[in-house]
Amino acid sequence: MEKTNNLLLFIISFLFLLCFSSCVSSIEFKVKSIYVFGDSIFDAGNNHYNKYSAAQADFPPYGSTFFHRPTGRFTDGRTVADFLSQFLGLPLQKPFMEIQLEFVNGTRKSYPTNGINFASAGSGVLSTTNLDLNVTALEVQVEQFGTLIEEKHIKKGQVKESLFLLESGSNDIFNYFSPFEPAPTLTPDAYIQDMLKRVESFVDQIYRLGARRIAIFSLGPVGCVPARSLLPGAPTNNRCYGKMNKMVKNFNMGLENIVKGIPYKHHGAVGVYGAVYKSVQLFRANATRYGFNDVNNACCGYGTLGGQLQCGKEGYTICSEPNRYLFWDYFHPSERTYKLLSKALWAGRPTSIRPINIKTLAKINI
Repeated sequence: MEKTNNLLLFIISFLFLLCFSSCVSSIEFKVKSIYVFGDSIFDAGNNHYNKYSAAQADFPPYGSTFFHRPTGRFTDGRTVADFLSQFLGLPLQKPFMEIQLEFVNGTRKSYPTNGINFASAGSGVLSTTNLDLNVTALEVQVEQFGTLIEEKHIKKGQVKESLFLLESGSNDIFNYFSPFEPAPTLTPDAYIQDMLKRVESFVDQIYRLGARRIAIFSLGPVGCVPARSLLPGAPTNNRCYGKMNKMVKNFNMGLENIVKGIPYKHHGAVGVYGAVYKSVQLFRANATRYGFNDVNNACCGYGTLGGQLQCGKEGYTICSEPNRYLFWDYFHPSERTYKLLSKALWAGRPTSIRPINIKTLAKINI
């Protein structure tokens, strides 16, 4: 009898510890929801639910690695926003457009408490970027969030316990060099300053709406994406497009300055800057160390660098090991790349994210 009781006690203790270890990560964090803004790096399917949008990834083989089906994400699996959500012990954020459709269909009665993803592939910080593709510009994404606050669908207390993520600007800069877009009327420096003004306005707006934990991620080396093979004058060997990356670095410096100014300009708010550009270049320079066999070509695509055809379009080819490629398609990283970036942003040192990492940001009282 005593042996039975001891065994029962052991089983109960073991189950308690098992539960505790799986639950403690969500208990210790102050962040209960995430609101996501940006472009295809973060889009979880908003464009899929926008029947007018031409920027889509809702067909195979997108999503094949993790979800085993297309979700509208422009990669083979999860994005950085997804990984960060999982690290926090939260369910993945649904796309805003999917949620709206659920209300229309009568399958939803209230808005999610774990946050919402507003990001739209193809969008930019400039409202004019890729308008012909019917994407949702950053300023419209903020308006969508603002409307939910004004109509009291999201409680102010929930907003205070939220993490706000932004990554945007790649499409603006790529289009500056695109032969398919009108010739730019601004110098590169003036163009970047215009972009930074929009980002500053974004921060001002979400702060007024209650945001207090704000994470802004730098652009990666856009001049290294396989789609550079579509641009006249861009190198198509192992070298990146220097002129484009120069603009990217100038934009990133401005982003970091905006983040540094957040606690001075916005009382009670904390901002962090994710140095994605540096992390990606580290992966490129030390490919084998990070488990990559190829850091130049797209796993899925066609033509030079795999960058002349979107993954999934007629005639595409696909690699056998996506997790060995830095790039999934002509513009976007693979899930493995996103996972490495997410780990650096979550618990990395100041070389990866500063002044504190996301894990620390999620624990502090604000």
